[in-house]
Amino acid sequence: MKQKAFIILSLLLMTTTAWAGQKIEHPKLVVGLVVDQMRWDYLYYYYDNAVEGGLKRLIDEGYSCENTMINYVPTVTAIGHTSVYTGTTPALHGICGNSFFEKGVKVSCCGDPNVKGVGSDSKAGQASPRMMLANTIGDQLRLSNDFKSRVFSVAMKDRAAILPAGHSANAAYWYDNSVGHFISSTYYMDELPKWVRDFNKRNATKPDEDQKMKPEGVTLTFKMAEAILENERLGSNDVTDMLCVSISGTDAIGHEYGPRGELTKAAYKQLDKDIAHFLKVLDQRIGRGRYLLFLTADHAGAHNPNHLRQNKLPADGWSASGTVRDINKRLAEKYGIEKLALGHSSDFIYLNHAKIDSAGLDLQEVKREAIREIEKNDKILYAVDCENAASAPIPQLIRERIVNGYNRLRTGDIYALPRAQMFPWEFKDDYKGTTHGEWNPYDSHIPLVFFGWNVNHGATSKPTRIVDIAATVCALLHIQMPNACIGDAIEF
Repeated sequence: MKQKAFIILSLLLMTTTAWAGQKIEHPKLVVGLVVDQMRWDYLYYYYDNAVEGGLKRLIDEGYSCENTMINYVPTVTAIGHTSVYTGTTPALHGICGNSFFEKGVKVSCCGDPNVKGVGSDSKAGQASPRMMLANTIGDQLRLSNDFKSRVFSVAMKDRAAILPAGHSANAAYWYDNSVGHFISSTYYMDELPKWVRDFNKRNATKPDEDQKMKPEGVTLTFKMAEAILENERLGSNDVTDMLCVSISGTDAIGHEYGPRGELTKAAYKQLDKDIAHFLKVLDQRIGRGRYLLFLTADHAGAHNPNHLRQNKLPADGWSASGTVRDINKRLAEKYGIEKLALGHSSDFIYLNHAKIDSAGLDLQEVKREAIREIEKNDKILYAVDCENAASAPIPQLIRERIVNGYNRLRTGDIYALPRAQMFPWEFKDDYKGTTHGEWNPYDSHIPLVFFGWNVNHGATSKPTRIVDIAATVCALLHIQMPNACIGDAIEF
């Protein structure tokens, strides 16, 4: 018996020693780089004129997922940033648009009246991730090692900084045009760190001057990211830290000037140079091959409709607000009650449930009447009852995206599915800009490139989805994926 006990004890000691000698490898830093409104084909449209070390380096050294699609509607900024970092869709993370209706009241995706601005007294500082119903990569990273990892985020837009950072981030910083510098909110801190105040003094711009509309705004975001990296000493400890960087100016400029506008080209030229510089900084501070970076977009963007029409390609517009007025007129004539439709967000039409209930009307009947009115518009292919979208007589791919985009507490009742290249407003002949929001490839096909730590050069055309990004990063880090993640880890 003594000999048997000695053998068992020896085996236990050997096992313990073996475990003690093993260590899971991990990068010093994870960098998420989201470029607002970046189409997938921009990787190649700008490639030949790109500088060495920027986008070229990411493509030539990284792993590109060439067929990454957004698997929900609508394809807009707040949802895209949330879905990248949570690995799920509006149905589960609850961010259903940049703004949306909740209990009949229109709300901002990051608005929070219970917090105050830090670095600004304006309403721009009243923001937090309270509306987000799921965790992020950063939240899971901090949970994995008892909150030793540090997570920071920066962008020009509040939603592009706050939603990627998650609920437990150390800080998120966004730009307040009214004061001309980066701010935060009391959700994260009581006052700006000294280094942020010093950065703002050196880089302040004129109040009420929209930096998103300038290529220099791209550079300013990267400069702030580098300042976070240096002053918070990210990547300097024995755990993985995370830095979320979102470039917002490309979206603002794209909306105004379109995918082929000269200022859009200037913005991407600047982006390319800034990426090259940022990668050099990461190489120097963190070490080449010691950080994991991914580049993607929150959504893409359609070609300008006038540009298409000038080249004999069909494009047109329809009035979403006009459609709401037509619905209200029809419902008022039938039921004698005004404004039974609240409004719209992207292509979702919201009905006024409180009025419908108080009038004793049948919601399904009201929806059918609204759908009949919407389908009178020959620019709309289908009007879909969102609660029954799974059985709608439309292509399976679109059914799935409507279902994924539908949250019963925050999404509209009816989805108006327009024809391809159909803008949700009536535009003029001198219109030069663009928009996004549809299921179509021009809005939903986004770039996805992994680079750095444990990433070999290569590419795949296998279908991947925006929700796969979080699952992939977490798999590489050997941590649990976010708590509502429905994505699958991509195999390199």
